[in-house]
Amino acid sequence: MKLVLAPDKFKGSLTGLEFCEAVEKGLLSVIPKAKIVFLPLADGGDGTIEVANYYLNGNLIQLKVKNPLFQDCFATYLYANDSKIAFIEMAEASGLKLLKPTDYDCINATTFGTGQLIDDAIKRCANEIILGIGGSATNDCGIGMAAALGFRFLNNEGEDVMPIGASLSQIARINDSQVNKGLKNVTFKIACDVTNPLFGKIGAAHVYAEQKGASKDHIEILDKGLKDFSKVLDFKYRINSQEISGGGAAGGMGIATKVFLNGELISGITLMKELAQFDKRIENADWIITGEGKLDEQTLSGKTIHGVIEEAKKNGIRVAAFCGKLDLDKNQLEHFGIDYADDVLSEAKHFEEAMTNSGQYISKIAEQFAQKLMGK
Repeated sequence: MKLVLAPDKFKGSLTGLEFCEAVEKGLLSVIPKAKIVFLPLADGGDGTIEVANYYLNGNLIQLKVKNPLFQDCFATYLYANDSKIAFIEMAEASGLKLLKPTDYDCINATTFGTGQLIDDAIKRCANEIILGIGGSATNDCGIGMAAALGFRFLNNEGEDVMPIGASLSQIARINDSQVNKGLKNVTFKIACDVTNPLFGKIGAAHVYAEQKGASKDHIEILDKGLKDFSKVLDFKYRINSQEISGGGAAGGMGIATKVFLNGELISGITLMKELAQFDKRIENADWIITGEGKLDEQTLSGKTIHGVIEEAKKNGIRVAAFCGKLDLDKNQLEHFGIDYADDVLSEAKHFEEAMTNSGQYISKIAEQFAQKLMGK
């Protein structure tokens, strides 16, 4: 019997790998000869870099870079020498997590540090860079990132502008004569799960800037900046930037990765499945066991479990979901394509105990599932 374990993390209690180890223990106690395949997944959010390293077997590279407010900080990214693949999370250099909430100031924030990480990976001869763009503190349309790679953003007097959101309306032209020459030799894949356009009422500034510290006045300035700068981009690159789905992701980093990096915007779970060679490794599986902290309707709209179910359906494989808390009834589970489900809170005494002993409960759930498979 072949059983594939393909979970997301249980935030605050179990990593994807810890889930796999706990489930394996429960399954093997009942079915000792089962073939068990670990395929932990992530959707591009927190913890994705650890999952990526499970497949890439790379090294964590630490680099001194500029944080969103141009202060020195240390950021890490993943680089695999054998495959020449780098995995970079924008949040490591340009994320809200680097700042105190009282310091959030996205109109004056920059993505320069993310560009420094990309530049370092290029210098190490990376031929593919996977870039996660979640958790940003910025709304600079990626000009900071691009400036670190040699792009120059000039005003009407031919002077370089500060690569921050407040400068976007000042940009009259882009000079790319000094761009890192290695850039054209790298394939960029961008983990992006939002579809917001660059500007307007559902654009980068109006939807996301407030949570990054922007006042209402700043939001209007940023939105105008994105609109003004889009005209420069459209003229330079012969595109219609406002029509690109996801262009407004991460304060305009979505469109920046398209025009400056020639990147492809892909959903985070799709990227992780590619990295895991998911299609190939689930062949001839009897069950795929997935899971995450909470299983509800939101979980099944583009997140990890949804990606697993899609693949399982295509291959006629049954799906079991083990989670921390189950908020779907039997009919909903069947509708979404889940054949078996169980949760930790059904076993635990209370929430705190469930969080503390998640691994033990997941092993028990897996053991009970295995017993049902074997008719015990």
